[in-house]
Amino acid sequence: MLSKIEQQHYHRQLILTEIGEIGQSKLKKAAVLVIGAGGLGSAILPYLTAAGVGQIGIMDHDIVTLSNLHRQILFTTEDVGKNKATTAAEKLKRLNPHIRIIPYAEAIHKENAIQFISSYDIIVDGSDNFATKYLVNDAAIICNKPIVFGSIFKFEGQVSVFNYQNGPTYRCLFPEPPSPEESPNCSEIGVLGVLPGIIGSIQANEVLKIICGIGEVLNGKLLTLNCLTLQMDLFRFKKVNYRIPKSLNSRIYDCSSPNRNLEITFKQLVLLPSEYLLIDVRTVNERQRLSIKSFLEVSSELHIVLDELADNLSSIPKNRHIIFYCQSGIRSLRAAQLYKAKFPLEKTSSLKGGLDSIIT
Repeated sequence: MLSKIEQQHYHRQLILTEIGEIGQSKLKKAAVLVIGAGGLGSAILPYLTAAGVGQIGIMDHDIVTLSNLHRQILFTTEDVGKNKATTAAEKLKRLNPHIRIIPYAEAIHKENAIQFISSYDIIVDGSDNFATKYLVNDAAIICNKPIVFGSIFKFEGQVSVFNYQNGPTYRCLFPEPPSPEESPNCSEIGVLGVLPGIIGSIQANEVLKIICGIGEVLNGKLLTLNCLTLQMDLFRFKKVNYRIPKSLNSRIYDCSSPNRNLEITFKQLVLLPSEYLLIDVRTVNERQRLSIKSFLEVSSELHIVLDELADNLSSIPKNRHIIFYCQSGIRSLRAAQLYKAKFPLEKTSSLKGGLDSIIT
């Protein structure tokens, strides 16, 4: 039963014949877990909250940074340094006091995925990395829960619904995760701020359709959107039979490179003797916006864009500790791997987490 205040709160939704009080009651009884309170989550969470989903879990271990704010509009400059899950929950409770919102200020991993996913009716994937997406997919299959999937890249986004009514899963589209070099993140390639808002809103729409039993769910269908051209395409795909894991321990959920021993932290860097050589592999525009000299006294540095590094490896001075860096550590790790492959006896490192690790 809905209280009089709830009836007023949801009035514009209740008068839709496709929803009505029966549909609104379904929403009130539903429990949805949103994994990730970043760009996608900033659109998903307010709409699910406003619609009256009875219990919403928010899972995110990350903190708010200034570079988040152009797209993660749940947060403000006053929230910088705070946990995303708990901060989002505080704001959303003011939007709708009639529902239960539970923040989990931790990352999802093999040891806790089953516990959390089994406690909810629908899982919404708002994560930003492949390791988490594959983990969530497999855990949802084990727990027999549907996933509302979303993904963004620069100006393009994707939405689908996996494992719905025994339908296709994420691995039916993408059987195995890509290598680290093939999976740059937002800090490396950028993203238009409105894109996660558009894709996240579509994800929220799919959740409401599933709960209320209305419309056509994106089951076995991948929706793609280019926000520069506004071209939207719908691709159909079929379920692929593969071995369903009995537990998550039988699989590796780590898209990181096997050459992590090449990495050096900023704290380790500042303690090194000054004989090392820094090489910035970012673009010219990135370098103009932010310099490592703002954080570190640099005695020797070169600038070689990653795309040009292979042709310039031989020009790099030898018998020195070469330290590559970029914005988030992905390109610089690739650079260190390239250099080490050509000169295996030379000492080389990549700044772990890049400049982002210093800023945050």
